[in-house]
Amino acid sequence: MDIRITSPEVEGGGHRHHFRFHLPHRHLTSVFGNDWFALKAESFARFFGTPVFLVAQTLIVAVWIILNVAEITHFDVYPFILLNLAFSLQAAYAAPLILLAQTRQADRDKAHSDADAQHREALAVASQERELVAAEQTAKLLELMHQNTELTALTKELSQRIETLTNDLHCQLIKSPK
Repeated sequence: MDIRITSPEVEGGGHRHHFRFHLPHRHLTSVFGNDWFALKAESFARFFGTPVFLVAQTLIVAVWIILNVAEITHFDVYPFILLNLAFSLQAAYAAPLILLAQTRQADRDKAHSDADAQHREALAVASQERELVAAEQTAKLLELMHQNTELTALTKELSQRIETLTNDLHCQLIKSPK
């Protein structure tokens, strides 16, 4: 009996990579694209949310204010208009970069979600195929067991007939004159 289980996991005798459903989405380009600027812009936007950035910005602002209030330097005296301009410039660039980084991440998440859904569907189909094959094999095994039972009963009946015939022959041989 030849038993073969087919599934999307194995094709042509080799195992396929479990991210194979993600491959059709590789051609998708996001809002930024995949060039040097896009990657740097996204990494810069991601940097804005890190503790390192927040601590560094706090230290720079504190040093800025201390230098100007203590009159060590006079490049931005109170009310710190240059500092406000720097914050405005930072916000003007940070907000769009953060939004674009979120858009890129949303694109990636959607592609991964679609690929994962395809993968789950393929697993369900493979599982159903395995269940069907198992049911067919179980039916074949039951049929073979039934045939085996019939053959065993036939063998027993024939053995009893042989025994009966042997006994009859033996009785005939003993009764017959020599």
